[in-house]
Amino acid sequence: MLELGQKTTAPAGDLVKDGSEATFMADVVEASQSVPVIVDFWAPWCGPCKTLGPMLEQAVTAAKGAVKMVKINVDEAQAIAQQLRIQSIPTVYAFYKGQPVDGFQGAVPQSEITAFVDRLVAQSDGGAAGGDGLADALAAAEEMLEQGAAADAAQVFSAILGEAPDNASAYGGLVRAHIAAGDLDQAEAILNGADAAISHAPELEAAHAQLELAKQAANAGPVDELRAKVEADPNDHAARFELAQSLQAHQQTEAAVDELLELFRRDREWNEGAARAQLLTIFDALPPQDPVALKGRRRLSSMIFA
Repeated sequence: MLELGQKTTAPAGDLVKDGSEATFMADVVEASQSVPVIVDFWAPWCGPCKTLGPMLEQAVTAAKGAVKMVKINVDEAQAIAQQLRIQSIPTVYAFYKGQPVDGFQGAVPQSEITAFVDRLVAQSDGGAAGGDGLADALAAAEEMLEQGAAADAAQVFSAILGEAPDNASAYGGLVRAHIAAGDLDQAEAILNGADAAISHAPELEAAHAQLELAKQAANAGPVDELRAKVEADPNDHAARFELAQSLQAHQQTEAAVDELLELFRRDREWNEGAARAQLLTIFDALPPQDPVALKGRRRLSSMIFA
């Protein structure tokens, strides 16, 4: 969960409270001048509300004071519900600086709730202040991406960029999130739109390498057929290169590196050094300390300088 900014951790009881028409101004409008306040409009007879409410409370508690939550029973606060045009429940609004800034209707997965809270913290004044909080935000987005929640990760990366437009880590993360979602055109457009100040940052270079590999994966041939061709003729360099691409497309990175190293060993100048270029693209796409990248670079260097 994001914890942008240097905020004092609030006791759990101060983070989530029941509100009413009489306390709405103090609990929501005034309180939101300092931190975002999430308002959960619910009713005792609402089944989805019973699921959503505890999930919201969990996310708010995890934020440790970066946001607060007020629960409004619409049966007891009909005037507020009418004023805010609440037509169905559960409905969730987020207030900041006295104004509604975000919201959603219906029960949603925990990942969407997490992303919702993260966006609120990222756009708050406190969220823009702290370097440690920015690191937490990036870590949360990366975790979402690792867990397959590409859309949620993209939202958080975008929120970070809203506060820090030249943050290379967030920019590269946004590109990678679109790659993970299969939207390669959008990923490329974002990458091409990077400011010159960060266009050559390692994070963007890695994202560019991942984009190139993703494009190749779209046209990758069948692994078994290509492997059979290579076994039938080990000097069929084109087949070996295509096999490496196919292995990479199927997340068999180490096997792909092995094939490319073997191709480089057999003919390092084949197709204008394509094996070496592909190896470097794979290494750039991997984290710097990835064991496959480290081992592969060492093996490549030993061949070059042998």
